[in-house]
This record gives sequence, C-alpha cells and structure tokens, in this order.
Amino acid sequence: MRFAIAVLPGDGIGPEVTQEAVRALERVGQRYGHTFDLSYAPVGGNAIDRYGTALPEETLQIARGADAVLFGAVGGPKWDDPKATVRPEDGILGLRRGLGLYANLRPVKIHPNLMYASPIKPQVLANVDLVVVRELTGGIYFGRPKRRWSTSRGRRGVDTMKYTEQEVRRILRVGFELARRRRKHLTSVDKANVLETSRLWREVAVEVAQEYPDVTLEHLLVDTAAMQLVRSPSRFDVIVTENLFGDILTDEAAVLAGSMGMLPSASLAGLPVGGKAGRRPKGLYEPIHGSAPDIVGQGKANPVAAILSAAFLLRYSLGLEQEAQAVEQAVDATLVQGHRTPDIAEEGRPVLSTREMGAAIIERIQ
Repeated sequence: MRFAIAVLPGDGIGPEVTQEAVRALERVGQRYGHTFDLSYAPVGGNAIDRYGTALPEETLQIARGADAVLFGAVGGPKWDDPKATVRPEDGILGLRRGLGLYANLRPVKIHPNLMYASPIKPQVLANVDLVVVRELTGGIYFGRPKRRWSTSRGRRGVDTMKYTEQEVRRILRVGFELARRRRKHLTSVDKANVLETSRLWREVAVEVAQEYPDVTLEHLLVDTAAMQLVRSPSRFDVIVTENLFGDILTDEAAVLAGSMGMLPSASLAGLPVGGKAGRRPKGLYEPIHGSAPDIVGQGKANPVAAILSAAFLLRYSLGLEQEAQAVEQAVDATLVQGHRTPDIAEEGRPVLSTREMGAAIIERIQ
C-alpha cells in the first residue's frame, strides 16, 4: 500500500527524534511492502524565522493533503518573548484547528523494567494503564476575547474559557467509545464547583452516558484528579477532560512513566470506525515532550515517544494494526534487553545516543 505522510520536525530536538520515527516507518515499509511518500515542511520557530508565521499556508496544505502528519516539537528560548505577536506554539494550535483535530489521546502504561525511573513508588505504579482524552480545539486556548492592554491603573489581560454543547458532546463520545474498547470505566474531569463551562461539561457527560450503559461514568474535580494521578493512578481507565486541564494532567501523568520521552500521543478527528475498510480519521502524531533546547544536538534525546507516535500513526490513520504492534513490540524488546537513553538510565549504567536507541528499536521491527 502507498501512503502520503507529512513530516513536520519543528524545533529543538524535534528533528532528531522525528528522524528516528521516520526510520521506523521506513523499516515497516521494507518489512511489509508499503511505501511512505514523505513531504517535509517547516512549522514553529523555524517557520517564524523563514516566513514570519509559525504555520505557513504551504505547510497547512501539505498536512491537509497527507494521510497523516508526523510532528516533532516547537518552541525554544529564541522565541520566548512574551510581547511577541507570533509564537511557535501557534503552529501546533493552527494545525489542530485547520485539520479539525479535536481529540488528543495520551496513553500512560508503565513498562515493568522502568519503574525505577519514576519518582513514584513501585507499588503505586503497579497495573497503571490509562488513557487521557483531551479536548483540543476549544476552551481557554481559543476563546475570545483574548488580549492584553494597559490602563492608567496598570496592565491587564483576559483569556476566555468557552465551550459549546457540540464540542463537549463529541469529545465525550470519543472517551466513551475508547472506554467501551478497554475496561469500561470513564472519568470525566472538570471544575464544576467553580466554572460554568464545567457545569455544562458535567451536564452533557451525564446525557451522553445514557448512550453507553455498559460504561461506568464518574466525575472528578480537576484538583482531585491531579492528586489521584500520583496517589492511586491504577484506578483510572479512560480520563476525558477539557483543553487546559488535559494539557496539565497529561504532563503530570508523564511522571508516572519516568520520562516525557516515553509517551506518544495522537490528535484525531474522532476514532476509527470499522477496521481496515472503515473510516480512518485524519491524525497528527507527536511525542508529548517539548523541544528541550538544552540538549539539542547532543544525542541525549529519547526517541521512544516519537517512534511510538509513529506506531499510533500506523494504527489510527492508516489502519495497519499488525505493523503498529510490530513497532510497539520492538520498543518493548529493546527496553527488556536493557537499552537506555540518559533520561531513563540508572546511575552508572551505559546509555545510548538518540541515533543508537533508534537503531536498536528499528532492527527489532519484525
């Protein structure tokens, strides 16, 4: 089979880890007889430097024309001026909006050989296997008005948290559908004791739950959910929440795995329907870590999250389940055999570079 993939490496370590994910896809192509036509395009800070915008129109069109998008990371100190009118993060936000990607899936599953890498006690990490479903195109990141201004009494700023019933309903359905395929437990996270948007969220969650009588629904306030994620993470199956809360909770959940370099993500326009012959959603796939400018070019970046994101790409947008499992099994085998990058290595033990870790995984793709 032949597929078109848009590759947007971005900034910082984005190009380094994305290169290993591309090599993994190429290995899959060799093993399974597929062809991946790769189109590279700028995004983020490097796009600002070249074009004055974080998301050039040509990049957006390449992404729209592809079967899936493989994304690296954006941002860095060079573009951190709080007064800047254009920021690298505008690139990823624009892609999500431009491609209609409203559901972000971030799984957290603890590898038994890496429990030592987490600051959380091993007995707390036992049996952790959860997915956070984060709404991507609404909430405070996109609400209007959003501005800063000065008055005679000082500087002011406003951001608006806004949701429609339709936005809430569709992301909840993704959460319920995913829970139905897993352990049939959905935790809806909000701040209904304070926020009107959360009260709307909770009302709609109750209504949507009636369509899924086989799934147990519970409500948690976001502060309680944050505490439970580090205190009793194994209690969670699927967590669904709005944009800002999901952004924060998923970074917190990365602590469970010991490193952000271990966790992939998929941003989708809904879940796949009906297997290989069914509808495949457009998707953007990226590691959850940032651009890590402090280690750029040093070979210290962990490519596991990027490679696992490529596995998600194979599964969700291309319908290649066997191939996705082959990549995931290669990652597991590499970790079982003790290969480590600096972020997950025990003190005093040998470590591999980004390229070496990628190579170790890729040679195990069968």
